[in-house]
Order: sequence, then C-alpha cells, then structure tokens
Amino acid sequence: MPSNGSRTARTLLAAGTLAAALALTACDPEAGPGADTAQAGSPTTAAPTTAAPDSPTAAPSATAKQTGKPGGGKHTVISVQHAAGLTKSSGDGAISDVPVDPGEMRDGMNLVVENYDRAGQTSGRRILFVGVDNVPEDTNKRREHLWRGLIDYAAGNGSTGTPGTGTAYAPGPLGGSLECLPYGADALCGWADSSTAAVALFPQSSPAQAAKLFASMRADLEQ
Repeated sequence: MPSNGSRTARTLLAAGTLAAALALTACDPEAGPGADTAQAGSPTTAAPTTAAPDSPTAAPSATAKQTGKPGGGKHTVISVQHAAGLTKSSGDGAISDVPVDPGEMRDGMNLVVENYDRAGQTSGRRILFVGVDNVPEDTNKRREHLWRGLIDYAAGNGSTGTPGTGTAYAPGPLGGSLECLPYGADALCGWADSSTAAVALFPQSSPAQAAKLFASMRADLEQ
C-alpha cells in the first residue's frame, strides 16, 4: 500500500503537468475551440465569376453589387431630356398618350413613357421607351407584360414580320438582366432588375446594336 508521502508526490506532479499544458494552450494561437473561427470583422473573399462582358449569354454574378444605388438598393426610372446621345422627342414626335399597357400601377410606382430621337432626326419612327419602378411582383413577369404590349404596338406602327427569339446581353453596371429580340428589321429590348422593368422599340436596328444602346440609356433613365 503506497504511503501518504508517495500519494502526495504524485498529486503534486499531476497538478504541475496540467498547469503546464494549460499555459502552452494559452500561448498557442492555433489551439483551443475557437482556433478555426474567423475573427469578427474579418473580410471574406469569394472567387469572382468571370464572363465575357459582350457575350450574349453572359449572366451577371449572383454576388455582383449593383452600383445604381449605394449598397445595391432599389432603383427608380426617370424622364430625361437626353439619354445616351438621344434627345427626347418634341412637337409631333412627342408622346401624347400611353401606347403600351404598363400593367397594374400601385401607389409609389412611377411610369415613364417617352419617344427619343437619334442625332439629327426630325421625322420618322422614334425609339419608344416604357419603364416602371417599385414593381411589387417579379420584375421579369412585369417585363414580359410590357413586351407583349410593345409587340402589339410595334405591329401597328411599322414593324413587319414576326418577333424572333430573345437573347440575353450584358446589362451594364446596374445589373439585372437585359434581353433583345428581332422583329423584322427592328429590335425590341427589355431590362429587369430588383425593382424596375422597362422595354424599348428600336426601329431599323439589330438586337445587338439595340442592346448596346439600351444599356447606355439605362445610365440616364434609371437611378
């Protein structure tokens, strides 16, 4: 049977070993239950999604930040005198009614309907723009509604043939999606983002040409 002195010595030895282990753990930054937890406030970096900016099938990254508002907030549509080098039509070319049904308009929503002239244009078919903001439902559905109305308008105002298949194009820094489709010699385009939907008719234009111009127009027509 071990003596009292032997048991005391072993107890002191075990206590010393435990204290040393605890001291080493406290000094080791990789030890402890929180060693693999990121410090509060430390940024995390996600691998960027890359796609050719002019590719018709390029889709915006799901994590891409919209730059139209700080923090990617809601956007609004506005009427402006000039958009991407185009000038709002006046006189006989000015819009006097709403040629395309915008869908249900609720309190807080804005509707912008304008004709725009190319440089030097004084007659002929204008570029028609129709846009709404603060859309309460899926903005892609509202864009489809606007497109159907725009097709009807185009059919009665100079467009010939039948509408073709839509193609996605780079939407520009405001994000969302932008698509255009051919309608005979004309092009119909539409965008949709977190809160707005808009369409436009581009007479005598290919979808690719119209998409590039429409993306530029957004910088002036959307805030």
